[in-house]
Amino acid sequence: MEFKDKKTWLEGKEKNAKSEKDPSGYGEAVYRYAENWANLMEKRIAEGKKLEDIAKQSSFDGDDEGVTGFMYGCAVGILAKCWKHGEALRRWHNVDTQIQDEGDKANKSGGVLNPALMTVTT
Repeated sequence: MEFKDKKTWLEGKEKNAKSEKDPSGYGEAVYRYAENWANLMEKRIAEGKKLEDIAKQSSFDGDDEGVTGFMYGCAVGILAKCWKHGEALRRWHNVDTQIQDEGDKANKSGGVLNPALMTVTT
């Protein structure tokens, strides 16, 4: 995995290591997933493919633990900050996830949409 900010990655990974505070290892699993996903995308990018064409399938292929939608969103946020191709991933994710124009707005603000949210109307 090629980093743009390895220090932040290592700090986050250390803070999210399985511990008494997080005996489930939830945060640690997010980092494992993010790394698996990034490595798969890098391999496919090296084969000449575009990130936006391989990100979604790679997200499924890199999930060997059954991540939740929230974990997926966390992984996007982590990779956006730390990974060489993170900004492109963030921008793709926001547009792919949006229902109306909130992804475009998030791209302008630098945010990451949470795919685990849903809107209920009555």
